[in-house]
Amino acid sequence: MATTNLPRLHATPAGVILGPLDDLIPDGKARGFVLDMRAGRFHGFVVRRGGEVHGFVDRCPHAGLPLARTLDDYLTPAGDLIVCGWHSALFDIATGACRGGPCMGASLTSWPVEVQSGLIVTAAPRGGC
Repeated sequence: MATTNLPRLHATPAGVILGPLDDLIPDGKARGFVLDMRAGRFHGFVVRRGGEVHGFVDRCPHAGLPLARTLDDYLTPAGDLIVCGWHSALFDIATGACRGGPCMGASLTSWPVEVQSGLIVTAAPRGGC
């Protein structure tokens, strides 16, 4: 059986429905997503805080590895920060900014997502720098 090595993408188009918020992510938890697209494969994760979601590309800015060593294990035990399972770097859930560890001054790459009519949907990049 032949395998295909798809390029790793760092963004997705707007309007991709990931699924129902309440069925996919319990409040205060995170979930990883792998999207196969024509141009390649995208790896990201979404953190839920009530009705809000925060999405990030699943790549540590320190070493380029996916953050979770175990499926969907993106948060500290207290659930207040994102953690890299390889190097214990800590990141702010709302901004992705590094709060501790080997990548101080760096940030996770944002993955624009939003909730529309109870569904998690990829969004257009927000304006600004």
